[in-house]
Amino acid sequence: MKPGGAVFLWNLPKWNLLLGPFLASRLTFRHWIAVDIKYSLPIAKRLYPSHYSLLYYVKGSRPAIFHPDRLPVPCCRRCGRELKDYGGYKDKMNPNGVNLSDVWADISPVRHARYKKRQENALPVKVLDRVISIASDPGCLILDPFVGSGTTAVVAEFSHRRWIGIDLRGADGLARLSDMEADREHLRRIRAAKNTLFTADVINLRAKLGNPLSVKYKMNGKVAKSRNKHECDLFTAV
Repeated sequence: MKPGGAVFLWNLPKWNLLLGPFLASRLTFRHWIAVDIKYSLPIAKRLYPSHYSLLYYVKGSRPAIFHPDRLPVPCCRRCGRELKDYGGYKDKMNPNGVNLSDVWADISPVRHARYKKRQENALPVKVLDRVISIASDPGCLILDPFVGSGTTAVVAEFSHRRWIGIDLRGADGLARLSDMEADREHLRRIRAAKNTLFTADVINLRAKLGNPLSVKYKMNGKVAKSRNKHECDLFTAV
């Protein structure tokens, strides 16, 4: 790793609790990110397990690259109203969205082959898109030593990153790379709903219900365009 390079380790909390000290003896700890995903059935005499652990380390004292995404204001899916009242601070909010925290509650699981297009252990595309955005720039090299179904490779391709993937069984990842149209559309939706204070869906829903956003909010160009055209910007893939 180059100085300032980043390592992200995804695992169940019980295993990251053991692996964390090993990494901390060689790298600088940055964050323990809790990803809110229910990954199993309730266990008798235990609390319901409902999150994965994502450990973030860097080589050296500080990251060479760090630009986390910003997220839209959390809103009700039915009425579009803000779930938190920002009161007199609306005009002071960043038009690109709210700060990303170390608890990610907006990640959907990729688990059941009956309902999802990917194998059970595939990482959610949104997680990899967020990680790659945080710690790399276009042209950077991404290494996934357990590439599995190829999610890292796909997101890296669409993010203009170079990548290396390693796995004992690479057939699933190779097949996925040969047809990425579904991933292209999935990423388009993910990226249209980040780095903006309100999504186009929320703006359109509130307009439909006669409850437009407060004029005190400062909107960025992306949201303004979505509000006018009722659609979100696409992105260009490699």
